[in-house]
Order: sequence, then structure tokens, then C-alpha cells
Amino acid sequence: MNKIVLRIGLLIFFLSVIFFSQRGLQVWEVLLKSFVVFVIVTIMVGVFAIAFMRAIKKNEDEKKAEEMNEEQNEEIKNFPEEISRK
Repeated sequence: MNKIVLRIGLLIFFLSVIFFSQRGLQVWEVLLKSFVVFVIVTIMVGVFAIAFMRAIKKNEDEKKAEEMNEEQNEEIKNFPEEISRK
């Protein structure tokens, strides 16, 4: 996941270098502004990826908990029948 976030950030960095150099800025200004854009975009994409992964994990945990509750309810419903059979 980190590689994907970093590569997206680098893509945005190089695109911003092209964008700012087309505006006729000096080299150090282009690099500085592109680096700032890179840092901001990388942090934003990283936070988004973490939030997305947690949401997926939470959803999976809720489904597992529901399935376990259903299984336990079935066992409880069948418990009186098992006692009466003995």
C-alpha cells in the first residue's frame, strides 16, 4: 500500500514540475512548489487509504460478528431439543 501511495505522489510531483515549468518560473521555485504539492498529495492519499482500509476491516468484522451471533442463536434454539432427547 505504501508503494502505491508513494508512486501516486511521485506522479503528481512530476506532473506539477511540468505544470509549473510551463508557467516560466525559476527552477528552484518549480522544485519547491512541486515538492510541497507532492507532500500534501501523498499525505492526503495516505490518510484516504488508511480510512478506506479501516472501513473495509470494520465491515468484515461486523459481518463475522453477525454470523457468529446467528450460529449461537441456532445452538440456543436447538439446546432444549437436545436435552429432551437425552
